[in-house]
Amino acid sequence: MPQLNPAPWFFIMLTSWLTFSFILQPKILQFTSTNPPSDKSLSTMKTSSWNWPWT
Repeated sequence: MPQLNPAPWFFIMLTSWLTFSFILQPKILQFTSTNPPSDKSLSTMKTSSWNWPWT
């Protein structure tokens, strides 16, 4: 059965992971996000009751 022979497929998988790990991943990690997170203080909203005309 040719599916049990890992010789060509293991080499292809290994080279693709090495390409991703050493070439593509550092280039992708250098991108800055378009919307960086900011430190916002948590403030509570001031709520007021409604004046219902039928009560």
